[in-house]
Amino acid sequence: MRFLLDTEQRAFADTLDTMLTAADTPAVVRDWSRGEHTSGRALWRRVAEAGVFALAVPEAYEGLGPRPVELAVAFVELGRHAVPGPLVETVTTAALLTALDDTGPAKRLLPALASGESTATLAVGPYALDADLADVRLAVSGPSELRLTPAPGGPHRPSLDPARRLFSPPPGGEILATGPQVTTATAVALTWARLATAAQALGVGLALLDRTVTYVKQRVQFGVPIGSFQAVKHRLADAKIALEFARPLLLGAALTMTERDVAAAKVMACEAAYTTARTALQLHGAIGYTAEYDLSLWLTKARALRTAWGSPDECRAALLRGLSGDRPW
Repeated sequence: MRFLLDTEQRAFADTLDTMLTAADTPAVVRDWSRGEHTSGRALWRRVAEAGVFALAVPEAYEGLGPRPVELAVAFVELGRHAVPGPLVETVTTAALLTALDDTGPAKRLLPALASGESTATLAVGPYALDADLADVRLAVSGPSELRLTPAPGGPHRPSLDPARRLFSPPPGGEILATGPQVTTATAVALTWARLATAAQALGVGLALLDRTVTYVKQRVQFGVPIGSFQAVKHRLADAKIALEFARPLLLGAALTMTERDVAAAKVMACEAAYTTARTALQLHGAIGYTAEYDLSLWLTKARALRTAWGSPDECRAALLRGLSGDRPW
């Protein structure tokens, strides 16, 4: 199948690219990593004004969605510019609240998420991203309890990506829902989380490739740019092919929104981004290792996203379940 974005979708991507290019996101990422959120919150409001979070919220709750294809388009640009914050988690929270049988929590929380007035994070496992600044902090306890948790009291857990600040959700808090509906809604939310993560990873990979191509055209050895060396061309071509193979899987998964297709897209996009990160690091040489060099912001993010919301093995297992119809081998 040949999948092409329509004119409005391409214009949406271009608008986000222009806005984020002017925002000096590397400086925002470094502030965020230090726990200084003023510039990040200002950028968050601009992203929300562009309608990104409203794409995950139904019109009944003052959103524009659900529109997963447009959301994937947006998250590619957010990844391309390394925008920090609980972006995926806000979308995932919106998907979970929408999928609950009880509309009370959705009416209460979703309008503010759609407008960008509130940020959200969600802990399905042991950690919640950016729980220190999120206005809405949800935690799924066991298989069937959804809680609105208080702010974390302890320090954050170190992450390979300094801009990803992980906190353990504290006990207690208001119970929003219980029972099988929480299990069902969490599964829906996980699919949205993996789609947004895959799109973000694809954008990270594209940024790494662009920056590396620019670098090898400028770096000179033996009197010629290193980009003229055949071995360098082959490494970059492999990265380009991996990213371009991931793109239609991502957009196809956004159309179907099945667990199987989204899991496949996440594996392909995250592995392509990780492969591109390794290539970028090798071709940049020692400068690529330095935290002061902007490339590191995308390198660390590519590695962190690879296991966020499902490791490659977990996503492959989900893909196999979908292919087998949940039948044992």
